[in-house]
Amino acid sequence: MIIVFDIGNTNIKIGLFEDSELVETLRIASSNKTGDEYWVLIKDMLALKNLSARDVKGAIISSVNPSLNYTFEHMVEVYFGFKPLVVGAGLKTGLMVKYDNPRELGADRVAGCVAAYRLYGAPCIVIDCGTATTFNVVSGAGELLGGAISFGLKAAAESLAASAARLPEVELATPSSAIGKTTITNMQSGIIFGYSGMVESMVRRLKIESGLKDAKVIATGGISDIVNNCVDVIDVVDRTLTLRGLNIIYGLNADKLKLR
Repeated sequence: MIIVFDIGNTNIKIGLFEDSELVETLRIASSNKTGDEYWVLIKDMLALKNLSARDVKGAIISSVNPSLNYTFEHMVEVYFGFKPLVVGAGLKTGLMVKYDNPRELGADRVAGCVAAYRLYGAPCIVIDCGTATTFNVVSGAGELLGGAISFGLKAAAESLAASAARLPEVELATPSSAIGKTTITNMQSGIIFGYSGMVESMVRRLKIESGLKDAKVIATGGISDIVNNCVDVIDVVDRTLTLRGLNIIYGLNADKLKLR
């Protein structure tokens, strides 16, 4: 069994794979815990799923939160007993990255594009609706051409409430109409429909600029289902896309490690 870690700014997503099958997923908050504390959490969560760390034979880490990189690398080495792969320069991905400086490209974006390309085909546009919203364009030849980074839906909602004294925090629920009749539904309309309009506009612009008008659009991330219900440009929603991409990258690079 292989364990994959997608370390984000808000949450850490964990997947356990038997070959290409996703056996289980776990989620914990990104925080300033020690490696020992994270190990206790993960070990206990595995036990609740009737899984054992002894069955884990390899690991791969994707991180956009540098403060946790060493913590997780060290935790895997000490408690799982082997060195993990870390997504970055030097690993095979099966994609040709056309970024001016590939080291600037987030590891989670690479993993999501790898999974989209391998599982759903290309050309494709990958949207990750997380703390930030990222758009990534992959050509039919497997070239990661680049993309865009925008605000995240949750961050936008929190910022609006924090910046305007009379506006409350609101649940991210889709209102029945764009014309709201209360402060809450006004905010939900502006936040959710406004964000969805941004997604639609970006997808159309990316297709025109890339010339990939038939590109399949794959969405992932915590609020991808909400967005999908409000737009007509998304073809596939896969909440486990990044985890699956990490497992694929692990398979392409397993020869770099001596498995226990």
